[in-house]
Amino acid sequence: MKILYLLFHGFYASNGISKKVIAQIEALKNEGAEVNVCHYVVTSDAHRQWMVNSEILEDLGTGFKAKMLKRIYFRPILNYIKETKPDYLYLRSFHNANPITIHFLNRVRKTGTKILLEIPTYPYDGEYKTLWQKNMLLADKLFRKSFCKRVEKIVTFSEDDTIFGRPTIKISNGIDLSKVPVRKVVSHPGELHLLGVAEIHFWHGFDRLLKGLCEYYRNSDPETKVYFHIVGLPYGKEEEDAITNGIHGIEKYVIRHGALYGDALTDVFDACDIGIGSLGRHRSGVKTMKSLKNREYAARGMAFIYSENDPDFDGEPFTMKVPADETPVNIRDVVEFSRKSFSPEEIRKKTEHLSWDAQMLKVLKSLD
Repeated sequence: MKILYLLFHGFYASNGISKKVIAQIEALKNEGAEVNVCHYVVTSDAHRQWMVNSEILEDLGTGFKAKMLKRIYFRPILNYIKETKPDYLYLRSFHNANPITIHFLNRVRKTGTKILLEIPTYPYDGEYKTLWQKNMLLADKLFRKSFCKRVEKIVTFSEDDTIFGRPTIKISNGIDLSKVPVRKVVSHPGELHLLGVAEIHFWHGFDRLLKGLCEYYRNSDPETKVYFHIVGLPYGKEEEDAITNGIHGIEKYVIRHGALYGDALTDVFDACDIGIGSLGRHRSGVKTMKSLKNREYAARGMAFIYSENDPDFDGEPFTMKVPADETPVNIRDVVEFSRKSFSPEEIRKKTEHLSWDAQMLKVLKSLD
């Protein structure tokens, strides 16, 4: 089977989405598919280009015109599809349904290539919070049902049987176990080190943990000193302000590492005890999801905390659920949870069926 994987952004070493896409592509290849990757990049000299694998498909130039062409000029991709005749175009949703992208899908279908659409988070309207963001989403809301009529099936990490009127292929976020080392436990007598890894959005709810830490340290000197390590950068000013304001008075207990990857990220995983998943998905209207971050924590052999429903991990003894609301996280409950004994190897075993090979095989088996 020949697949053209199309995404509307590039690849970045420290970015979790990039790691996920690369792992998906490798998994499809491992299961026998021939996969080429079309993606968009901005070069160091500000040229905007469509790429296929490592080759330039089209240089759109620089400046405002090049920015606009990214959104409206898909002829180079269409020509590539006509020349190579992939069986499927695998689209990663960019929430960009509009008359131009619908026309593009119509032209793709006329070549005989079928279309799959992956929607990483559903529902996703709640992720758009500011007026500017909501305006950006408006076209998608108007045209997404029409857009999806051109799609054979939608790949989802939710439990929905249909999305926007189209049948779904339900999979879990996977993990490339060959690239995720099991953590080496570092002992911290009298200390508990929590770890949150994310490009920080409001739905991660790290502010709930910071409020809990403030309450934990307010007017007391607890026996167990709890530290929160944040790996990743805030998405925008609102998220930066939430972190900056949240650590007031507890600065010595919050360590901000910035974006890390590779050995530097592994070192922080080894030095910490419990992972912090999303604590605010209710803010974006999501009740059930299969978070990639939860799977990375488990693959590393780390117990973790989250608030949404996750069918792969709900009820596991190495997970702790907090209420999906705005209450501060009860740090004393977290300390009590940390006293349970979990072997990193035992936690890791719970992810063996969540390899990307297994998940993308589900996709291939569902196709005609």
